[in-house]
Amino acid sequence: MIKSVSREQLRSVRRRLNLLYEGKAEKLLERFFMMIGRYGVGRFDTLCNGDHWDERDSVLITYADSLQEPAAGNPLRALDRFSQKHLVGAVRTIHLLPFYPWSSDDGFSVIDYRKVDPASGDWRDVEHLGQSFDLMFDIVLNHCSAKSSWFKDFVAGIEPARHYFLDMDPAEDFSAVVRPRTSPLLTPTRTRDGEAHVWSTFSSDQIDLNWQNPEVLFEFIDILMLYISKGMRIARLDAVAFLWKTPGTSCIHLSQTHEMVQLFRDIIEIIAPRTLLLTETNVPHEENISYFGRGDEAHMIYQFSLPPLLLHGLSTSNAQYLTQWAIDLAPPPSGCTFFNFTASHDGVGVRPVEGILPDEETEKLVQHVETAGGRVNRRAMPDGSERPYELNVTYYSALAIPENPPLGARRFLCSQALMLSLRGIPGVYLHSLLATPNDMEAVEQTGINRRINRRKWQVDELETHLAEELPQFVFETYLKLLRRRSAQPAFHPDAPQQVFDIDPEVFAHNRVSLNGEQTIVCLYNFTPVSKSLTKAQMKSLGIPSGKCNDILSGSTRPISTAKPLELEPYQALWIATR
Repeated sequence: MIKSVSREQLRSVRRRLNLLYEGKAEKLLERFFMMIGRYGVGRFDTLCNGDHWDERDSVLITYADSLQEPAAGNPLRALDRFSQKHLVGAVRTIHLLPFYPWSSDDGFSVIDYRKVDPASGDWRDVEHLGQSFDLMFDIVLNHCSAKSSWFKDFVAGIEPARHYFLDMDPAEDFSAVVRPRTSPLLTPTRTRDGEAHVWSTFSSDQIDLNWQNPEVLFEFIDILMLYISKGMRIARLDAVAFLWKTPGTSCIHLSQTHEMVQLFRDIIEIIAPRTLLLTETNVPHEENISYFGRGDEAHMIYQFSLPPLLLHGLSTSNAQYLTQWAIDLAPPPSGCTFFNFTASHDGVGVRPVEGILPDEETEKLVQHVETAGGRVNRRAMPDGSERPYELNVTYYSALAIPENPPLGARRFLCSQALMLSLRGIPGVYLHSLLATPNDMEAVEQTGINRRINRRKWQVDELETHLAEELPQFVFETYLKLLRRRSAQPAFHPDAPQQVFDIDPEVFAHNRVSLNGEQTIVCLYNFTPVSKSLTKAQMKSLGIPSGKCNDILSGSTRPISTAKPLELEPYQALWIATR
């Protein structure tokens, strides 16, 4: 249990509460400390060596009900069985996408934050999974379901929820508000007191919460403590960029939003210092990294520019934009890291490459995804036009080559090996691991583009799928990549990284372990033909003559700088040079 709070921690929380809720800080601070201990959150939460992460950290991203097996009893138990069988030693953390009762948006319209959707299982199933893996939960802060008890109480005028939402005057000027969707910003709603127009950033079923009301803050502090008590190691703050609203502004990335993230960081460092904050802000890169703050906001941020840049590079055989972006990428502040990924439950975001990819290259990417059977979601612009903001496709299908499926599988695995080798912690979407193709049937049945990469596998169907040659090859190779990566000190999330511009069709970088004893040179051929690295290129990469450890093959290989180093089509190569 928590024994004491330092003066510095107390001062920081008080300062943030005063900035957010002027004049109420002392009462709110007293209330916060009365809450501490309710869930027993601090009992097991000491860092043995002061480190938040190491090279063994990787995350599997999945819905609680992505795997379904009647014999298991419920989907969470089916996931537990699968994870015990295949993932021990390959991943350390499982990200359970929203598993609470919900009404739309596949979980992100939460009806009750404190319950497990009974269709998936119960808290005992979640805690059992947490005995073998660290867990990541979503905290859907910006909005809740229109079918939640909170919103029903708002409609009925019942305290305290009658003040949990934002009833706006539709005559106000909202033209400056940044919109991630084309749906109306305000949703007309009949309440006990008459018609309200409630703020709804994402849809009419997802009603934005009023964070200017401290009662909302304390609801979520309580929810945070509950989740930590149930085994949550990483808290993913969903859509946090839109949290605080001030009409007349963009209502995105406001200073109060950053202050709120910093407050959550302070609270976590008091009640559970081993817990990490991950912010989900699918926006241009410079805006995204602002959530590191000065090392006092998120511990991790998504590397949202990586999926579109990597997909563009491998689909055009052009590594230049990815290389230049990676060269320019500043290291995160001390105690912070990137969360690298290529795919998730959402599509591939387009906004994160604004200012990185020229418009004509972005259009090539959009056209490639459409050719691969994908769909495009668009957002409303202030001038009334629409622009692509998300490409819906499985990463496996996006990199498939229909006329040469084995080569397509190699191209896909090249993308995954590259992601795994970058500085930061890798996140692997279940459907990438399983080589799941586009689920066009789900899209056609529901009309929801995002369902293309949210397939729910019956376990017997999955076993048949994984018995096929290419899915089996991808699955087994991917698990091997994860296990071999976890054994390399140079892949510690904090280990330095240097990116080399050696060839427009090759992505090259190295990683050096924190103690300087291991260096790994990582090479990726972005083309469907063999490539040769010259003596000068090998020298610039620091590849010496002699025997080097080829990590991916698990063998040593003789290298002579007098001969070109051959890279096979779409080959990924990890060479330990010392």
